[in-house]
Amino acid sequence: MDTLKFKQEDMDLASELLRSVAHNLRLSIISLLDEKGEINVNVIYTSLKLEQSITSQHLKILRDTGIVNTRREGKMIFYSLNYDKIKAIQNAVGLFDQMTKERIKNKKRLAEAI
Repeated sequence: MDTLKFKQEDMDLASELLRSVAHNLRLSIISLLDEKGEINVNVIYTSLKLEQSITSQHLKILRDTGIVNTRREGKMIFYSLNYDKIKAIQNAVGLFDQMTKERIKNKKRLAEAI
């Protein structure tokens, strides 16, 4: 297997994506969207018993990183999950795990050779 290399740009993107989902309220929003499909902000804050302003702040973070899709219908904005972006997060975590395991294995080999 070729040695995998960290690319700073990829790591920065992965870090930004992980930060965007690394919050209990945002994880609750993601879970609700996964369960309900496309819903508007009123359903989100009512279902999760949150203030509308707090819900909007967290949805902005998810929008900015592309975790959620939006669709406007009149004054209402509907949210749904961007499963491609969620898959990208899973892939980034998997790649990081693979790279870390490979580096540990290589360090063990070097230590045993000494």
